[in-house]
Amino acid sequence: MPEGHSIHRLARQFQDVFAGQVLDVSSPQGRFTAGAALLDGRKLQEATAHGKQLFLRFDRGVILHVHLGLYGAWNFGGDESFRGASSIGAPRRIGERETFSQDAEQDAGSLTGSYAGPPEPVGAVRVRLVSRNGWADLRGATTCAAITEAEAATVLARLGPDPLHNLSGDRDEFIRRIRRRKTAVGLLLMDQSVVAGIGNIYRAEVLFRQAVDPWTTGGALDDETAGLLWDDTVAAMNDGVRDGRIVTTPPAWWNGGDAGALDGEAHFVYKRQGQPCRRCGEAVAMAEIGARKLYWCPGCQD
Repeated sequence: MPEGHSIHRLARQFQDVFAGQVLDVSSPQGRFTAGAALLDGRKLQEATAHGKQLFLRFDRGVILHVHLGLYGAWNFGGDESFRGASSIGAPRRIGERETFSQDAEQDAGSLTGSYAGPPEPVGAVRVRLVSRNGWADLRGATTCAAITEAEAATVLARLGPDPLHNLSGDRDEFIRRIRRRKTAVGLLLMDQSVVAGIGNIYRAEVLFRQAVDPWTTGGALDDETAGLLWDDTVAAMNDGVRDGRIVTTPPAWWNGGDAGALDGEAHFVYKRQGQPCRRCGEAVAMAEIGARKLYWCPGCQD
């Protein structure tokens, strides 16, 4: 599932290429026809993200709310003025990196060559947004709904603080929410009502970097440890927004040169079960927790 940094990058891309424009909105697949009709011909005023939730605010108080879930992805294209990634989302399908036009297979109407409008829809396109110089297609999302501001506020009220906003008071609120629970911190960091935007990779990597045993309960953490978990999450996720991928190891450990960390160098413990810990040499462990795979080092996170 795309983690919070990807959704914030999506919001930034929508803001850059579509904000202030009147959009044609349709549902080629047919499953969002009524919602598309509410949005069609309206101006996109603002694109924002909170955790894994994307909100595209149109005029007259209608919002397109999207949660990509495990399989959702946005694909983009347009003329030479269009800027940004050509695909964001669905890590199982396109890897943990975004794809850009020079890397992705080129469809008609992609970011290069002459632009004659969007290509014919391919596959189950839930919603298509079209401006005068670009387009965006959504496929496979868990949530795709046209909602009101009041409904958006209800969604936000269910979520914890977002490290990528890191507003005044968010750190203290995170500490309060995580320390009041008797659940394992390895589960709590994935609970969007505790903290919004963390997924499986950030969960494993931040716990490792802070040497926290993932089986420790939230209530057993002291304020200092909980606060450092927040601080490191803020830093790691902001790196992800900047880089468009999750890299949690230091540059001194990379052999990728200008390309940055190679895929096998990007993480301390995530998907490295059975391999020696990069710090202590003990085998990285993996276990199922909350129907997701948790990775940690029994030596460093004792």
